[in-house]
Amino acid sequence: MQFESRLVAADDDEIVELGESAQPLAQWSGVVLPGFDTVRLATLHALLTGEPLHGVLDAYEPAYVSSDDVAVVRVADELCASLVDLDDDAVVVAATELAATEEFESAGWSEEVVTDLLADLAGLAQLADAQDQALFLIIRPLEMTEE
Repeated sequence: MQFESRLVAADDDEIVELGESAQPLAQWSGVVLPGFDTVRLATLHALLTGEPLHGVLDAYEPAYVSSDDVAVVRVADELCASLVDLDDDAVVVAATELAATEEFESAGWSEEVVTDLLADLAGLAQLADAQDQALFLIIRPLEMTEE
C-alpha cells in the first residue's frame, strides 16, 4: 500500500482533527515525509535515545484511525526531547548513522536526504516545544487508480 506522511505540531486534544483533516499542513505547522512510516519513526527514536528498537516499536501504534484509514501516531516525548536538543553538528552525525540503518538504506534514502529530514524534524520539534505542543505522524493511504 502506498501512503503519504506528514509530521505536525499540534495540541494533544487535536488528534481527531488531525486524522480528519484533508490538508493538515494548511492548519498546523509540519513537514511532508515521503515514505516515512512508524518503523522509520521507531528507528529514529532508537538511534537518538539509545533505546533498543524492539523496545520502542510498541510506542508507535496509532492513537487514532479515521474511517478513511488515516492513522495518527503521537511521537514519544523522549524522541521529541532528543530532536529539540539536536544542533547542526549532531544532525549530521545522526543522519550518517540513520542513513546506514537497514530501514533507510534499503529504501534508498541518501545521507543528504536524511540530513535535510533531520534538520526539518529538529526545527519542528523546537517549534512544538516552544508552543507546548506534541508531534504527530499522520499516515494517509493513497488512492490506487487503475490505468
